[in-house]
Amino acid sequence: MADPTIAQKEPYAVEVKAGKSYFWCACGKSARQPFCDGSHKDTEFEPLKWDCDKDGKKFFCGCKMTKGEPFCDGTHNKI
Repeated sequence: MADPTIAQKEPYAVEVKAGKSYFWCACGKSARQPFCDGSHKDTEFEPLKWDCDKDGKKFFCGCKMTKGEPFCDGTHNKI
């Protein structure tokens, strides 16, 4: 499997809304980070759907190397 493009070496802080679905960019190529804009076409990557059940702030992974997809787990500190 190919490595994703590192969009940024820190998480994206996003205010999320309950009842909404979010599609996290896994390839790192989206211009709408941290969310998918379809740039993964012609790659082996697919966006990850996450359904929000509570309003609040979430920290979406920006380096695309997290083990806790779609959220930051601190992996960016090691790359």
